[in-house]
Amino acid sequence: MKAAVLGSPIAHSLSPALHRAAYAYLGLDWQYDTLECDEAALPALLDSLGPQWAGVSLTMPLKAAVLPLLTQVDPLAVRAGAANTVVLRDGARSGFNTDVPGLVAALAERSVTPKGPAAVLGGGATARSAVLSLVTAGWNEITVLARRPVTMSWERSALPEGVFEAGVRLTSTDLSRGQVASALRSDLVVSTLPKTVADQFTTEVLGGLGTLFDVVYDPWPTALAASWSEHGGTVLSGLDLLVHQGALQVVLMTGTTAAVQDLVAVMRKAGHAAMATRPG
Repeated sequence: MKAAVLGSPIAHSLSPALHRAAYAYLGLDWQYDTLECDEAALPALLDSLGPQWAGVSLTMPLKAAVLPLLTQVDPLAVRAGAANTVVLRDGARSGFNTDVPGLVAALAERSVTPKGPAAVLGGGATARSAVLSLVTAGWNEITVLARRPVTMSWERSALPEGVFEAGVRLTSTDLSRGQVASALRSDLVVSTLPKTVADQFTTEVLGGLGTLFDVVYDPWPTALAASWSEHGGTVLSGLDLLVHQGALQVVLMTGTTAAVQDLVAVMRKAGHAAMATRPG
């Protein structure tokens, strides 16, 4: 069977190393590769996948674009407005979102729990999943900082029904230096910004920090993550998210009953090994 990760750019992806390690652990003679694909090419690429394909993982810029191309969409992916996983089975394309439970699991693994407000940097599909993850994990005060906050009509639709009545306060503002400086004082900061975009804010990082979850893993550490660590803050990396959401993808595509935590351990080891061989 075959599987792959789709996106643009995609050559840097660690997903092949992680998924191949999981397949080896499960004793499966499966292939997992990278396929360069943008939004315009996505419909034809999905149509070309035959019965030997178990599924595909999706990254930028495809997580929202894939939704109208699916046969069925899991309710969590509908709420998040993004699917990062497509399972191909019996002629159907089923979309799922493993970013949300993956981020929740990564926070729980490091015992990061709500103690104060949270901030999400970015306004795209990953930011949307991050907001839903934080609500799921118990945060009730979240600020989203985006380059185009006026377009963020997804704020309420991204949340489970009834959470506003339960006291969740979600606000959005612009991704300006002044606003980011304030947001970095939050108990938890989740940066969903593309690599190097957050570099401009490193001068705003001061002491007394909470936790930074930077979803970038290449290059690592990012300038923001390095500055955060130097000032004594706790940092989670994109690899933490990648292994947790990836393990759930393996379960969905293969149907394995193996323990998710065992898959996470195998995939994290493979991820560290792959990163150690990269230049810089």
